[in-house]
Amino acid sequence: MSDPAPETRAVSPLAPFFAGFRASWRSVFVYVLFGTFVGIGALAHDFGFSLGWMLLSTALIWAGPAQVVLISTLGTGGSAFEAALAVWLSSVRLLPMVIALLPILRTEHTRNRELILPAHLTAVSMWIESLRLLPAVPPEQRIAFCNGIGIGMLASSLLASGMGFYLAGSLPRVFAAALLFLTPMSFLVSVTRNSRLLVERLAFALGIALGPLLAAMQVELDLIWSGVIGGTIAYVVHRLREAAR
Repeated sequence: MSDPAPETRAVSPLAPFFAGFRASWRSVFVYVLFGTFVGIGALAHDFGFSLGWMLLSTALIWAGPAQVVLISTLGTGGSAFEAALAVWLSSVRLLPMVIALLPILRTEHTRNRELILPAHLTAVSMWIESLRLLPAVPPEQRIAFCNGIGIGMLASSLLASGMGFYLAGSLPRVFAAALLFLTPMSFLVSVTRNSRLLVERLAFALGIALGPLLAAMQVELDLIWSGVIGGTIAYVVHRLREAAR
């Protein structure tokens, strides 16, 4: 008798998740986040927050700049409402990333509740890596793969936060502060490398120029205003350029 034909091996539902998890630890962003959250853990310790509070805020907020805003606002005596508003304003920048990512993840069989976790895990680092890697992943595996990337980066950040919290007493303040700049510097390099259109480069340049200027003028919400003004000017220039063509 001839041997029976080999059965087609089904892909385990966890396989794409662990593939994304492994991909996250091969990304330079996970190590940038690790350094950043060591600084955030030390910052939370210095302001008198507990380890449990700091880890929970890391998991729930999952955005380094927003967490720094939360810790510094509450640590300097700000109200819960002021802290919530500041965190919301800081994190609203992630909404366009979620809107850009979800169509790549969604298939005709996708249920809305399956998109909640990848939407929560969407941060700049996870978003950049997902856009880079997802086109090579089968559509039906993309949500699990994306969740793996996000969970891998979140796990790195939780571990780093705990280390920074316990190292706070021996970590030089200048070094802890410098670690907080790793994430914005990595984003700066990534945006510069991936910018292709004039509107992108112009918005980027105007934001870099306007940010320090508005901060020196002591304009409140200077980061948001630099983005709104720079992005609007870049868009208007782009439209005029297209109309001239």
